[in-house]
Amino acid sequence: MPIIVDAHEDLAHNIQSFGRDYTRSVAETRRLEKNAPTVNHTGETLFGYPEYQQGKIALIFATLFAPPRRYQSDDLAKYSYKNTDEAHRLYRDQIDIYRRLIDEHPDKFDIIRNTPDLNLLLSKWQHTEEKQPPPTAPPTGMVLLMEGAEGIRSPEELGEWWELGLRIIGPAWVGTRYSGGWHEPGPLTNAGRELLSGMAEYNFTLDLSHMDEKAALEALDIYEGGIIASHSNAAALLPNSGTNRHLSDRMIRGIIERDGVIGVVLFNAFLKVGWKKTDGRAHITLENLVAHIDHICQLAGDAKHVGIGSDFDGGFGLDSVPSGIDTVADLQKIAPLLEERGYTESDIAAILGENFINYLKKNLPNS
Repeated sequence: MPIIVDAHEDLAHNIQSFGRDYTRSVAETRRLEKNAPTVNHTGETLFGYPEYQQGKIALIFATLFAPPRRYQSDDLAKYSYKNTDEAHRLYRDQIDIYRRLIDEHPDKFDIIRNTPDLNLLLSKWQHTEEKQPPPTAPPTGMVLLMEGAEGIRSPEELGEWWELGLRIIGPAWVGTRYSGGWHEPGPLTNAGRELLSGMAEYNFTLDLSHMDEKAALEALDIYEGGIIASHSNAAALLPNSGTNRHLSDRMIRGIIERDGVIGVVLFNAFLKVGWKKTDGRAHITLENLVAHIDHICQLAGDAKHVGIGSDFDGGFGLDSVPSGIDTVADLQKIAPLLEERGYTESDIAAILGENFINYLKKNLPNS
């Protein structure tokens, strides 16, 4: 089984809002949350540390995320923001959540800040390629990603966030004062251009996911640092979707030209236009996801620019992912489907993990 990198998982938001414990197994969390309001809000969980081990999920991009108040129901209002000060507080609290997680479980999780951290993590996973059992299970590494940049009150704060371990910033979720976004289209603003300029000084990775196309295309032209789309699918395979959430072929080619990587999403509504939970998930399979992987590879002419960005526990759960997926460990089921399409063993390893690993080796600081 190849090592897997999952480029978008919403741990801190779920710990903060719902008290989830991701050191538990999926089965235990589901048992504890049976008939609980949590499941109505965010669905049955799809990951936990035991499943990371089972599925060889060596590295995740762990998000800082909170919704603006206009997109949050009253019973969870305290975990949403109405202004930048509130966003800043929520995101700082999530940094503390990750720190506590690591302090209390250093054997299970670690924050990856630089290439030495990454190389050390990968060395701990090398035993999984060997026949002998490991002396201890390796931790899952976390690269911190801010989804929606309202928590950054001004570019002057970027140094603070960098020191806290943040390495990837997505300026938009819905529209923000920096950028048009999902449901709220629009260009980069002057504040957004200033943010990108400040980000480039530290070589933050820019995440184009959720940015409106007009803003993203300008960002591709002007941003001097590394670029990814952590969790986005191909608009060409979702005609008449009526949303600006997906990547046009023009955007995909732009990311490829910038030597970026695109993580594909396992949310059924992003795999079939018009899907809703009442439709069930039996008729949506991992083949639907593999079609998006293949589309990006065909545009690139190789398998070097696509990966996985599951978006698991990102406001949806078990009933909203393809049939065949019960937990994050089932991401390994993608491999044989790619093989059936003619992808080589090295291609499959690249798609499931090495593309994002190679990207990080080029773009994380050396110390």
